[in-house]
Amino acid sequence: MCSGRVDLEFIHRAFANGMDGVFIVGCRLNECNYITHGNYDAFGMVHIFRKLLMHIGVNPLRLRIEFMSGGEGILFAEVMNDFGKKVEELGPLGESEGIDGNILTFNLEAIKTLIPYIKLVERERLRVPVKSEVEYNKFFASDEVNRVFNELIIDKLAISRIMQLLYEKPRATGEIAEMLNLNPSEVSRHIKDSTRQGLVRYDEGQKRFALA
Repeated sequence: MCSGRVDLEFIHRAFANGMDGVFIVGCRLNECNYITHGNYDAFGMVHIFRKLLMHIGVNPLRLRIEFMSGGEGILFAEVMNDFGKKVEELGPLGESEGIDGNILTFNLEAIKTLIPYIKLVERERLRVPVKSEVEYNKFFASDEVNRVFNELIIDKLAISRIMQLLYEKPRATGEIAEMLNLNPSEVSRHIKDSTRQGLVRYDEGQKRFALA
């Protein structure tokens, strides 16, 4: 299967099922068997998911992509052994990062609900114009991409997490901020936007916000 078919949902599913590390192998860059150069698409997806992992406090080194040919069995074994050792050093997913299991599950679920939207943002705003490993690394490390990522994805992820909490029961702004480790003013901004969109309402009786 072409590595270009690797989807954010595949990576997410692996971590959501408790995998301590995810390893992706693709053809050597610029040596794709197809005109699509799908290995670059996989490379971009890995960059995006690493940013998501960092945002929820998970070590991004748990996700790795390498490029090699089908005839490089020795190299494949060496790289796999190296990755296995690194994952073993990192320890169990979430536990070694000091993340409570329920919180990790909660954050991964929030990412899951956002994946279709993230893929749309990737298509519209996070496509690298030049097919080059150097350019891909430079692009995803740039201040402009980090700005776009924060504004279009991280903010939406915060809203997704707020929606999950309100799905359980109505909550006050301060309570939401404490549970999500966010600034209260930031939570207020997201709730205001969500109210304007008809997703959230203020329950006068309980003096809390609830799903509309």
